[in-house]
Amino acid sequence: MKLVVVSAGLSVPSSTRLLADRLATATAGVAPTEIEVVELRDLAVEIAHNLTNGFPGKKLAAALDAVAEADGLIAVTPVFSASYSGLFKSFFDVLEKDALVGKPVLIAATGGSARHSLVLEHALRPLFAYLRAVVVPTGVYAASEDWGAEGLPERIERAAGELGALMRGLSTARPASRPTVVPFTDQLAALNISPSGV
Repeated sequence: MKLVVVSAGLSVPSSTRLLADRLATATAGVAPTEIEVVELRDLAVEIAHNLTNGFPGKKLAAALDAVAEADGLIAVTPVFSASYSGLFKSFFDVLEKDALVGKPVLIAATGGSARHSLVLEHALRPLFAYLRAVVVPTGVYAASEDWGAEGLPERIERAAGELGALMRGLSTARPASRPTVVPFTDQLAALNISPSGV
């Protein structure tokens, strides 16, 4: 299986890339995969050109193909003005409109404080729902104070487990057995009741 990680971090080193790497490592531990990282910082100029002329450059085309062909996707963005970064959104704007249909996606974000943690629910989840991806229930947000604190490793493991299960085609919510449906006419026949009621 192939896992593609899209990281929209801008600095080097980047907390966004650090979170992306931890999520990828945890997912690979659940569902052995080949991991490919797409650094949007390196594609910024080609993304801008694609938005204005409609044609992806060589590196951007390879990144778009990798995302489209992946069995699973991890998408991580820093928070800017209470939402995903413009670079992050622009990348998904130039992606083929059906590229993520049915694809398992783990969403994550980094920010300076915990007050931006709802970005996962009000910005990222609706974006990927619109793209018809299957977004795992657990999103991971890491504020500056979360690094080295309790809770973040557990959220990473839980989200990675959910993504790994989806990539393997498993469902943790699958019922133990399907109920047997007996047609109504068969139920009446078993009671020996004739249509006339006699």
